[in-house]
Amino acid sequence: MRSVSLTCRWLAIPVMVLGLAMYVGCSQSDGKGDSVAESDEHDHEHGEEGHSLHGYWCVEHGVPEEVCAQCDSKLAAEFQEKGDWCEEHSRPDSQCFIHHPECEDKFIAQYEAKFGEKPPAREEE
Repeated sequence: MRSVSLTCRWLAIPVMVLGLAMYVGCSQSDGKGDSVAESDEHDHEHGEEGHSLHGYWCVEHGVPEEVCAQCDSKLAAEFQEKGDWCEEHSRPDSQCFIHHPECEDKFIAQYEAKFGEKPPAREEE
């Protein structure tokens, strides 16, 4: 029993750090238009819910905001540098649900773990 208790404690620390990092990262947006969403190449409109849900989830693209390279050109550049990029669909290959539908399940599971329910349906491509 002691090893299970220690394991749970060690797992709690990274979860708390990740949560804090997501909170701080999302709250530092200055709204100065540094995202792909506000450029000519990514012209789209957001529904009634808006673009972000809880400041955590990109409703339009079905991934956490902190990794949504379709909305953040800086993130897009980072994914491209790592070689994680789908040229055909202009997004990280790890977020290209057209070529890798199994990746969408991973992000849905993250949302469900955080909020205890399925995320809203994303826009169809």
